[in-house]
Amino acid sequence: MSDQLDIITIGRSCVDLYGSQIGGRLEDMRSFEKYVGGSPTNIACGAARLGLRTGVITAVGDEHMGRFITEELTRFGVDTAMVKVDPERITALAMLGIRDEHQFPLIFFRENCADMGLTEADIDPAQIARTRAVVATGTHLSLPSTEAAVLKALRLAGENGARRALDIDYRPNLWGLAGHGAGEQRYIASQAVTERLQAHLGLFDLIVGTEEEFHIAGGSTDTIAALRAVRAISNATLVCKRGPMGAVAFGGAIPDSLDDGETGPGFAIEVFNVLGAGDGFMAGLLKGWMDGEGWPRSLEYANACGAIAVSRHGCSPAYPSLTELDHFLTHGSATPALRKDPVLEQIHWATTRRTTWDDLRIFAFDHRIQLEEMEGATPERIAHVKALCLEATLAVAKGERGYGILCDNRLGRHTLHRAAGSGLWVGRPVEWPASRPLTCEPEIGADFGGLAEWPADQVCKVLCFYHPDDPETLRADQERTVQRLFHACRRNRLEFLLEVIPSKFGPVDDDTTARVIRRFYELGVYPDWWKLEPMQSDAAWKATCDAIEDNDPNCNGIVVLGLGQAMSDLLASFDVAAGYRLVRGFAVGRTIMAEVAAGVMDGSLDDAQAVENMTRRFQELCDGWDRARAAHAGKT
Repeated sequence: MSDQLDIITIGRSCVDLYGSQIGGRLEDMRSFEKYVGGSPTNIACGAARLGLRTGVITAVGDEHMGRFITEELTRFGVDTAMVKVDPERITALAMLGIRDEHQFPLIFFRENCADMGLTEADIDPAQIARTRAVVATGTHLSLPSTEAAVLKALRLAGENGARRALDIDYRPNLWGLAGHGAGEQRYIASQAVTERLQAHLGLFDLIVGTEEEFHIAGGSTDTIAALRAVRAISNATLVCKRGPMGAVAFGGAIPDSLDDGETGPGFAIEVFNVLGAGDGFMAGLLKGWMDGEGWPRSLEYANACGAIAVSRHGCSPAYPSLTELDHFLTHGSATPALRKDPVLEQIHWATTRRTTWDDLRIFAFDHRIQLEEMEGATPERIAHVKALCLEATLAVAKGERGYGILCDNRLGRHTLHRAAGSGLWVGRPVEWPASRPLTCEPEIGADFGGLAEWPADQVCKVLCFYHPDDPETLRADQERTVQRLFHACRRNRLEFLLEVIPSKFGPVDDDTTARVIRRFYELGVYPDWWKLEPMQSDAAWKATCDAIEDNDPNCNGIVVLGLGQAMSDLLASFDVAAGYRLVRGFAVGRTIMAEVAAGVMDGSLDDAQAVENMTRRFQELCDGWDRARAAHAGKT
């Protein structure tokens, strides 16, 4: 893969803490959602989602929030090679709220923050040589040291024939013109700021701003006069954002009316949150610009990205994927409140997940009843067995991707906590074991409010003993529980794994599992993962995969469960399942650990023997899956 980039942005990065409650003062917010933020960082994230290869020159502190930003950038697909980790400064922070469609209280915490510590020495010529364009934002022109860093990046870009763009991004209090409580204020006239900006406007090929931002750049509150003042010192294409009236591009002389420039289609949507919408707009504009589209098409991308962003909570997480953008441009939305369009929201969720897995080998030791019924079992011994299971998993994984665990919180809490940050896929069950109709563990709560306590990287797994021919009352009861749980997971931004085992309670044929899957999609349940019992026929697997792909082509995939089968039987089932790319791997437990757990409980196995035994058996299953997958290489 080429290390060439399409764009490098340069400037601020921060952690955005967005008030979760809507319609109140920032003073009255009770909880906050945490996102990556900062205008150039947002732009890099939004452009990456649209398929551009992006990087960002910025700095973060050597602490938890700095690591959060770099990890999030990696998830977005943004190159982090130019992100400086500053041990002397702390990562910037912003706290934001949504009061109503006009008021968005905002506080910047940027005193001596890491990204304002950028200097010329942090600009690597070899990195700038990798890119087709450098995109600067206005804040980093406000101090001599950061200004020098930006100018060096722009000079190197020019020497390499790269394009150069400016998002004016005027925030008066970041230029020292307003107090900390005036973060949402967008315009204060300042001759000093105007002169600082005008000293550099001639460097750019593209300049983008709102009318107020062109007022500060042009030194006039008359928009046409301001644009003409900018044009007098810059040959750049000027793109003026006009809020609900869309945007207009001027490639040459500025006409007497804003309506006489080039425009793209606008979109009538409900305004929910304007914060970060301009960065989403810029990402869409850059997509068109870098792909060689004309300004009408580029502005259509930009307007659509801005419309999608303004309709959602948060900045960077709101930006669309290319799949989502294409869908919106082709089909529009069923409602002007885009965040309430279930089709668009499903595409957004499914195409912007935290991570994807091509193959996944899961050691499932979330068993509770089966362990509690073993001779000598106590909560402490069961917890110890689960700790040994994690050791075996890590011994097989050896730090590589593609491995995971299923572990409960009630009996395996410490193991679940130890797995955090290990690189493993981590699933956590919520069902009360063997319940039918489905009920959940008490810690989840009747309203599923317990999910709010989960880390973002844990996958919510629920086992539903469901057969399509169950009595109607039982089916309806279980369906309602699964529906409510699915929506609770979405509210908490948790992936959802639905496990169904129809064979326990009725006869099955090649179409039974497919019928179950289609029914849940009819109910509006879109699992990120399906966990399904092993099927021996190609017809059953084809019907199952077709049922998923017909309803959710962006589903993460299927993992095959074990049902406590003998190793030889499981390996035989892999030979069939591995022929379907939608089947990502397996989630097996008792086949690996049942005998070992019994030995640990009664004292016949010591810890080293237990770990060695489970490591060997888990490795055997992993090798069997890999062989089966290799044998089917090229089959879809």
